[in-house]
Formats: sequence, C-alpha cells, structure tokens
Amino acid sequence: MARMADTIGMSSANFDLVVIGSGPAGQKAALSGAKLGKRVALIDRREMIGGVCIHTGTIPSKAIREAVLHLTAFNERSMYGDSYAVKHDITMSDLLYRCNHTIRNECDVVHNQMRRNGVTLFYGRAKFVSERRVRIMRHDRGVEDTLELESDRFLIAVGTEPARPASVPFTPGKIIDSNELLTLRELPRSMIIVGGGVIGTEYASMLSAVGVKVTLIESRPRLMEFLDEEISELLQLRLREMGVRLKLGESVAKIDLDDGVVEVTTKSGKVISADTLLYSIGRQGATAGLGLEATGLTADERGRLKVNECYQTAASHIYAAGDVIGFPALAATSMEQGRLAAAHMFHLLSEPPQTLFPYGIYTIPEISMVGASEQSLTAQGVPYECGIARYREIARGHLISDPNGMLKLIFHQESRRLLGVHALGTGATELIHIGQTCMAAGLPIDYFVETVFNYPTLAECYKVAAQDGINRVRPPKSMTLEHHVEQHPEEPVPVSGLLDDAVKSQAA
Repeated sequence: MARMADTIGMSSANFDLVVIGSGPAGQKAALSGAKLGKRVALIDRREMIGGVCIHTGTIPSKAIREAVLHLTAFNERSMYGDSYAVKHDITMSDLLYRCNHTIRNECDVVHNQMRRNGVTLFYGRAKFVSERRVRIMRHDRGVEDTLELESDRFLIAVGTEPARPASVPFTPGKIIDSNELLTLRELPRSMIIVGGGVIGTEYASMLSAVGVKVTLIESRPRLMEFLDEEISELLQLRLREMGVRLKLGESVAKIDLDDGVVEVTTKSGKVISADTLLYSIGRQGATAGLGLEATGLTADERGRLKVNECYQTAASHIYAAGDVIGFPALAATSMEQGRLAAAHMFHLLSEPPQTLFPYGIYTIPEISMVGASEQSLTAQGVPYECGIARYREIARGHLISDPNGMLKLIFHQESRRLLGVHALGTGATELIHIGQTCMAAGLPIDYFVETVFNYPTLAECYKVAAQDGINRVRPPKSMTLEHHVEQHPEEPVPVSGLLDDAVKSQAA
C-alpha cells in the first residue's frame, strides 16, 4: 500500500532512493527502484505531479495537436477540399478542452502507478541541505512545515522551464513563452514565433492549421538541424504550403510592443509585425533553488547538469536524467534514462547501455527518426545507400489522405545492415519502431523484403523502401536472410559500434 507522505506527520525519514521531480525520468526511476523492493520517495509540487511533460509540455501540446487535426479535418482536405472542416470558428477553448481532460487523466495515472508500487509521494519544494539530505518545504491547507529525507542515492529529474532573457519584454497575452501559450483566452489572428526548434516548429504548424498567420524566425539556415537534411527540407516545404512564413538565417535584434502590436526587428533590418509573439529559444534547467552547492555540484549557464554515460553526476551517489541533462530532451528518452539510472545505482547495470533512442516530433506532418542520418554517416566516411517509399505508392497512404508522407531507410552498402530510419507523415512516430527493432537485432534490409506485412498498412513502406534500396546496390550471391547470417557470422547482434558512433555523432 502506498505511503502518502503529505498526510503523515513526520519530521525526517530515510529512503533507499529519493527522486526529485515526477516527470517521465523521475517516474520511471521511482518505479524501477520500487519494483526491486527498495524504499523510494518521489518529491514534487502537488500541482506539478507528472512534471512539465503532463502540465505544460508534451501532453498539452500533443492534445492541442489532436484537437487541431480533428476540428480542422486537416488530414481529410486532400480528399474533400481545402474548405472541409468539422468546425470553422475554432477557439482557444476548443483546443484546451481536450488538453485539460487529458492532463487530469494522466495525473490520475501517475498517482495510481505510485500507489500500486508503494512509492511514497512528498509534495513540496526540495532543497539539498547536505550531500545526503534533502529538505522539503511544504505549504498545505494554510500550514507551512518542513520535512527532511536522507538517502544514499538521489536522482535529479527536475526538468526545464522556458528561457526568459531580460532583453525580451514578456507581456501577458502579447509576448509569451510556451507555458503562457496555454493561458491564452483567444487565438490571435497573427503570431511571430522566435525559435525553430522542436517546440517552436510544432506550435507553428498547429496554429497555422487553425488559421493563425504564423511567421517563424530561426537563426540557423534550416529547421532542427539534428534531423536528416532531406526530412528537414520536406518539413519546410510542407510548412510553407500551410502558409507559414519561414525566416531562416535571421536573428532577432529587438522586440517591441507598440499600441498592442508586436514588432520584431531583425539584424538584417527587417521589421515584422503580429498580434502576438511566442518566444521559444531554449529552455533552462529548473535547478535554481535546489541547493546544489550543498552537494558540491554546479549547473552550467543553462541550468543543466553534466552526467556520465550511466547518468551519474560528479557526485557519484547523485544521478540526473531527463531534460535537465540536455539533448535530446524528449519524454520517451527521459523515461529510459530514468530506468537506466535506477538500474545502475542498484548494480543491475555494469556497463554503459547501448540503447537506440527514437525521436518523435509532433509537427504537422509528424516526424520520427532512429539511428544515423545521411550527414553523420558522410562525415564518418561510411559507405551507405538509401531506400525510399512514399505514402502515395502505398494504398494506406491514399486511404488516410496523406500522399505526401515518406519513409527513408539508410543502410550499409556492403552488409546491407540498417543504420537509420527516417519518417515524415501520418503515423511516423508509430511506424519508426519497426525499423528500430530491425536495427537492434542487427538485421539487413533484406528482412523487410522477406517479411509479410498486413495490407493495406503503412508498414508496407518498409518493403517498398527496402526494394528501392536493394535496386541501388550490387546484388549479393543470395538475397536470403539466412545466407546473409551464414556469410557474416562475426557481426554482433546488438547494433554494431559503427551505428553507435553514428548516433552519438548526430546527438553531439
């Protein structure tokens, strides 16, 4: 039975593991420890159970995206015309209805998981008072008190918050960050988004789909440069087709608010005006106030903590995981980081894990990838080839009215081992896992040719892309998977070091 510590009068307690932050990384670390029979404490503010992921980040933005796709019938317009929609006058209230419902449900899920697994929840703000002691400052029902926990193991998973530089004149409802976007009462007619990272690009596509005139300013020459270049270029094309004005290679010199109108002056001298501005350049690790000085740790200038390959900080008994350690800062990768950190601290993991992290980006259209990009392999001098399938070649692509989607397989020219998978279009974040499994097993792309996929499904893209790729390389003596295994018995069946190096190069 769970121990709900906010109802128990105690001044101090000892635990096997204390987790600070209840987002994806904190949840999985706490559950992993509890399933090993350890006494685990999880600390967060009552209003933030589930972390940024549930309250202001992943869940709200994806809930808004689903509401946008449903209400605008965006995915049906290639079939029924650009004027087709479920609702024409969409309001912010319409978008937030699904968002609020999903947040409540996810909070209940977190509470139930912790209760079932015996994790003790503490509500309040945590601060280290020594290397192995943390103080919780609580304010409940008008009463303030403190509680101290001791442990030989800590996990910091406090996440991040939007960067708010002093040079930006943030103003409620006018010049806002991504958290404040969720508090808007009305959809603006026009919006400038500063920052073409994941958050900025996702919201640019969503808001444009509901009719907001969006201008996206990004200082780099293309959006999200960690993506495979071809995928990034296709995304930019689709955004422009949706009406998003892309200002790439442009930096902001000044932001002004004049008589209710936001004006951005770029360093090249352009002046861009809109009703509202969303500032989404960077996020800051939420480590201020944690009392890191008591542990001997220091965060970098962006509030992030440095960890080794097993997620240990410079203080070996203190681990960190999730967005607070930086790239890739995605919910799925944070979950695995938390699990791996718990496995290492309880001696279930003796060496650094070789994990394939898939990335999912919920723009419209959505994007997903796993493994190496063309650019990373070219930089390493790896001989590769690509096979491509387009949704318009697949019956399912027409059934779901998405002729513009695509799947790209990158494989080694000689062994034909799969090195990277990149997808853009409906269901991309689901489709990617087939390739992820193939890569983890160390299989060549011949596997897809010799496998039967349900018809009609998007999974057929793997067969078409594999056949396209095989047509581009010299055929081996035999096309069978059995022959490949016989001829290459020395190849390991987790993914080779070559692939690991490619992924690390891309992440860097």
